[in-house]
Amino acid sequence: MPEALSMAREMDLDLVEVADKAKPPVCRIMDYGKYKYEAAQRAKESKKKASHITVKEMKYRPKIGVGDFETKTKKVERFLQEGHKVKITIMFRGREVTHPELGKKILDDIAERVDDYATIEAYPRLDGRNMTMVLGPDAKKAKARKAEALREEKERQRLEDQQVDAAPSEPEAVEPEVVEAEPVEVVPSEDTPESEAAATP
Repeated sequence: MPEALSMAREMDLDLVEVADKAKPPVCRIMDYGKYKYEAAQRAKESKKKASHITVKEMKYRPKIGVGDFETKTKKVERFLQEGHKVKITIMFRGREVTHPELGKKILDDIAERVDDYATIEAYPRLDGRNMTMVLGPDAKKAKARKAEALREEKERQRLEDQQVDAAPSEPEAVEPEVVEAEPVEVVPSEDTPESEAAATP
C-alpha cells in the first residue's frame, strides 16, 4: 500500500479505495475530482432520461355538449401523446346515476378516439356517483401509427411526382420576328386629285 501511495503522488493522482470488503482491499490510482465530476454528469443524464409518468384526470358530465366533449377529448389526446396516463371520470348528478349507459357511451367514444396510440388500463366501472376509466399511452401502437403515417406521406409524394412527370410541358415562348418594312413611294395616278396627291407623303 505505501508503494501505491508513493506511485500515486509521483503521478500527481489520488489513491482511491474502490472495494473495501475485498481481501486485500482494492484501490485505484485516479484523478478523484475528475471521477466525482463524471459520476455526477452520469447521474444527471440518467435523471433526464427517466420518464416521469403522471396521472392526469379529465371530468365529463353524461349530458356534455359536443363542443365541450371535443375540447376535453383533445386535451386527453395531448396528455396521452406526451406520455401521461389519463383517468376519465363521468360525474352523475341526481337521477342520472340510474342511466350508467350514458357514461359508458362517452367512455367508449373517448377510447375509440385514442385507440391508435393508447390502451385501456382500467376498464369502466361505477364507483358511487362516478364512472371511471384509466387510459395509458401505448408505445407500440404509437410507433405503428407513425410508421403508417410515414408510408402514407411517401405514397402521396410518389403520386404527386408521377403527376408532375405526366403533365405536358408548356411550349417555349417564341419571340415574334420583327421585319422592317421598306418605304413605299406613292405615285399619284391620273384619277387622284391634286389635293390628295399633295397630302400623300
